[in-house]
Amino acid sequence: MYGLSDDEIAAIREGQHETFAPAEVALLRMADAMAGTPSNVSDELYRELRRHFSEEQLIELTATAALENFRARFNRVFHGGGDGLYRKGLRFNSVKRRSHWVRNVPQYG
Repeated sequence: MYGLSDDEIAAIREGQHETFAPAEVALLRMADAMAGTPSNVSDELYRELRRHFSEEQLIELTATAALENFRARFNRVFHGGGDGLYRKGLRFNSVKRRSHWVRNVPQYG
């Protein structure tokens, strides 16, 4: 979660998505749906995602979310802890906010 403030991370954890762009909210909903068991992205959610992203963009975003989901589930088997990348108050100033491009993508669908 490079580039997110502590408040943004807290908002995501608490399900408060009001301050995020519609494309970001759709991605957060997709990530939640993919993390469930069984994983299920509804047709309605897919249509919402397609309003914001091309199929190629969704393939990349879905692959990234799936990889993180895989790593999280794998680590649970071995009681793996976090890697320490996120600590409250720590900012990655040298990394651009990844969601910057999300707000500027053309609309599809």
